[in-house]
Amino acid sequence: MASEHSAAAGAGQPSALVRFVQFVPLGAVAVVLLDSATDFFPDDPLAGILTPTRLALLLGVIALVVPVRGRPRARLRDFRTRLDLPIGLLVAVSAATTYRGGHPTAPLRGLVTVIGCHYLVVAVRRTRPESWRAIALLALTGVAAAATSAFSQVTNETPTGFCRTGLLTDVACDAAGDGVLIRATGTFANPNLLAAFLVLLLPFALLATVCVDERTARTTVVVLVVIGYGALLTTFSRAGYVAGAAGLLVLGGAYWLAPRIADRAQRRLFAVLGTLALLGSAGAIWAVSRAGNSLGVRGQAWEAALRLAADNPLGVGLGRSGAAISASAPGGRTFVHAHNLWLNWLVEAGPLGLLAITAVAVIAVSCAARAARAKSVIGTVGLAALTGFFLMSMMDHPANLDRIDALLWCTLALVMAETPATWRNHPGTTPTLVPTQPKRPRHGPQRVGAAG
Repeated sequence: MASEHSAAAGAGQPSALVRFVQFVPLGAVAVVLLDSATDFFPDDPLAGILTPTRLALLLGVIALVVPVRGRPRARLRDFRTRLDLPIGLLVAVSAATTYRGGHPTAPLRGLVTVIGCHYLVVAVRRTRPESWRAIALLALTGVAAAATSAFSQVTNETPTGFCRTGLLTDVACDAAGDGVLIRATGTFANPNLLAAFLVLLLPFALLATVCVDERTARTTVVVLVVIGYGALLTTFSRAGYVAGAAGLLVLGGAYWLAPRIADRAQRRLFAVLGTLALLGSAGAIWAVSRAGNSLGVRGQAWEAALRLAADNPLGVGLGRSGAAISASAPGGRTFVHAHNLWLNWLVEAGPLGLLAITAVAVIAVSCAARAARAKSVIGTVGLAALTGFFLMSMMDHPANLDRIDALLWCTLALVMAETPATWRNHPGTTPTLVPTQPKRPRHGPQRVGAAG
């Protein structure tokens, strides 16, 4: 009787092979997110162009699509999103400017890699809706790793090479007096990159509070998130401060403001105002770039970027904006990028590249706003993360680093997985959406006889 009972109980359980195949895609997502936080994987390829991260992505995609008895495999519709067309345009333009100019292909391979991360996360979320819990815990782990490293640098007065005497003045760390403030870099090369990482990931770390229903565990999550926002303060990044505050405002106001914008005319009004704000920001950048050194280094970079864009309508090539701007800007200063995500794409891939990345941003933010208005938790935190990051990207270009770029595309994937793949939905053409309000798990002893 015992053997028959155990066999019957095991009949409904997935086999070891099925469990392993289900684990591999989520394991690949974990590799990408944790590598973005800590850079624990070497950048050198294992063989040819196959790096450890690309190997993890390849295994994750294979595990998703390979047919295994007892487990439905991912279909093409599970990978599709509303970003497919602008992503296709972005890759096509990037490939054209790379091969037409005879430039190195490493930046193009990097772009394809992060887009691969995007589609892997989309398919994982679509095929395993409960995976939001694992992603929330991974986000919390990444925040904890970077934030505690940042606090360690400040409390132990570890020189990072970046110091300030206040919020407005950069100084050399070895030449300042008693009032010098060390700018924490955490697990990154400079404080602005750490700030961008925290702006993107902190809203998702808050999701971990929904994963637990025990009070002390939830308190621990909140403490780690507070440490993360404290680490953002230790960067002394002005753009990071503004972006972090904007993300918090969006996070706090989404549940009150978004549901009230139900009228289509109101939504169109907000869309027009947002577009005008973006165009106004672009116009302000153009104006100050013509006004000498009013913005210091950024003004020089923007002025040089606009000249390069006018002279190179097809772009100077991926990864080449820093060298081109350094050669064009006066003063002999070395630049790594254009200090603006949009200008950087304009310089490197021309107007079509700018159009593609702008379409990606606009579609993603609008889909996140619509999901937030429908009380989607993931849509709300995604809107907060993207709002803060794109706002910060007006004054900097943190996605120039592949780790931040991968995290950005993963964030886009989490938002787009909540949204139907097509603008007009037809039965059977899009996957079923996950519940907008994740239910908290029930832990601990259950009442005997309670309904399961």
